[in-house]
Amino acid sequence: MISENRNTILAIVLSLIVLLGWQYFVAAPQLERQQAELQAQQETVQKTATDSANPNKPQPDASQGTDTAAPVAGQQTAFANREAAIAASKRVTIDTPSLEGSVNLKGGRLDDIRLKDYHETVDKSSPTIVLFSPSGSPDPYYADYGWVGDPGADLALPGADTVWSIDGEATLTPSTPLTLSWDNGAGLIFKRTFSVDDNYMFTVDQSVENTGSDAVTLYPYGLIARKGEPQTKGIYILHEGLLGVFGAEGLKEVDYDDLAEEGSIRPAKVDQGWLGITDKYWAATLIPTPGQEFQPGFSHSATTDVYQADYLGNGVTVAGGATGETSSYLFAGAKETKLLDGYEESLGIERFELLIDWGWFYFLTKPMFFTIDYFFHLFGNFGVAILVVTVIVKLIFFPLANKSYVSMSKMKLVQPQMTEIREKYSDDRQKQQQALMELYKKEKINPLAGCLPIVVQIPVFFSLYKVLYVTIEMRHAPFFGWIQDLSAPDPTTVFNLFGLIPWDPPQMLMLGVWPLIMGITMFVQMKMNPAPPDPTQQMIFTWMPVIFTFMLASFPAGLVIYWAWNNTLSVTQQYVIMRRQGAKVELWDNLGALFKRKKSAPDDKS
Repeated sequence: MISENRNTILAIVLSLIVLLGWQYFVAAPQLERQQAELQAQQETVQKTATDSANPNKPQPDASQGTDTAAPVAGQQTAFANREAAIAASKRVTIDTPSLEGSVNLKGGRLDDIRLKDYHETVDKSSPTIVLFSPSGSPDPYYADYGWVGDPGADLALPGADTVWSIDGEATLTPSTPLTLSWDNGAGLIFKRTFSVDDNYMFTVDQSVENTGSDAVTLYPYGLIARKGEPQTKGIYILHEGLLGVFGAEGLKEVDYDDLAEEGSIRPAKVDQGWLGITDKYWAATLIPTPGQEFQPGFSHSATTDVYQADYLGNGVTVAGGATGETSSYLFAGAKETKLLDGYEESLGIERFELLIDWGWFYFLTKPMFFTIDYFFHLFGNFGVAILVVTVIVKLIFFPLANKSYVSMSKMKLVQPQMTEIREKYSDDRQKQQQALMELYKKEKINPLAGCLPIVVQIPVFFSLYKVLYVTIEMRHAPFFGWIQDLSAPDPTTVFNLFGLIPWDPPQMLMLGVWPLIMGITMFVQMKMNPAPPDPTQQMIFTWMPVIFTFMLASFPAGLVIYWAWNNTLSVTQQYVIMRRQGAKVELWDNLGALFKRKKSAPDDKS
């Protein structure tokens, strides 16, 4: 029967949401918590030191088409903690409105960066986010630059152990660049100048002055190296790992696991693009000056467990008495949407917006973010902005939903005729279907119309989830009351009476106020329609709100608030339309029947 098929399709769609949601989303908060605990344990353990390849020696790579490649990052002596690693070398302070840290004079590396505006928790007194850490610290992560020569060329080049001298200012700020220099004692003077803006973009200028008489050819490189995988790695909805945009090839995402298996990945040479390593909210990317050809590469060392994104520029030939120069950018900071878009436009960085993983529904996700962000700046609260955007989405799809609810109302009005047809042709399925189709055609009813609003809501649901999950603007954004982070689950739970009982339930029992509100609204929405005749469907529709309540308990609170508010608007809309169509609203009868069954249960047993 068509009406039963409608309910079956609806049940299948909802069941698929449950299965996909459980697989991709429910385990994520649990995984993050477990990995955070593991990280805390690991920070108390001293890492063992390992010898590594000398980064001064160029490593051949046949896939490049030449015998010259960017060097492989090595690892130095291990230290007990990050502070000890920083204190072990001379440094120059970095101080900007958004960043703090230092440049390591040993190697001339950017290996100490903290983000001033972002903290580990919602508590503003908690530590700021660490992005870069030196080699030898528990979690090394840094950017390095330099030059390599042709294989066999006997040249002394700066490397990881080179101690650079400071020229001029001894602090790197937006108004005072830092210039480092090193003389190899054989006729080559190297300079490296770091500049930084008020946000997260560094400009790295490298030069070689040849005071000798013979010309030399050198290849500029940049690399970002990280030891091990980040603690949040493993969330399926989000790409965390190595990535880049390479000209016509477009976006290339490389998972840690895949790179560890491959060992090395070398895309074709390009003259437009960028590459680096991305986390959920933070990233470090190498950006060769647009128009300069470069060879990108990703690699993993099985011996040191170091992941690396690097590029190698074309050779720069420096004649005797001349100076060769090259320039590039380095982004190291928070993936703020408008900031990335601004860099893409002002610096000509191709598709830099893709540093944020907008997902399959990019065409919905990014516009939704900008809409929510607009209302946030209007009302000053992301939660209120989500409620407003939900109303706008309902208005956009109002014609479709209105048509659906009208069709459902008409179907209820012809229920007696449908029952009569089923009884008349109970032994002939084909004639029964034909008679029902003629009835639907006569009354202008679409039996599948009830599924359309839910089907349409699925991409909107995933788009909003993506916005809440991947955009840093939603991180630690408060709503009202106990919701201080819309990107995190509701922190309350009914199992300790919302904090009245001094007990911390396990994660599976974290069932907060907003998930309960969502479950109630979904339950009411289910009861707006007659119960399906099939017992299996009845069971699915009865337990669906309960399943969703527990499932969404671990979702971001902002998404649960959206779902509850959307359900409330849907119930109101359906109620008004059904009343206008003269159809009976089954809500009160269904609720009454539910309590009657419970009340009569003891008598049934007797």
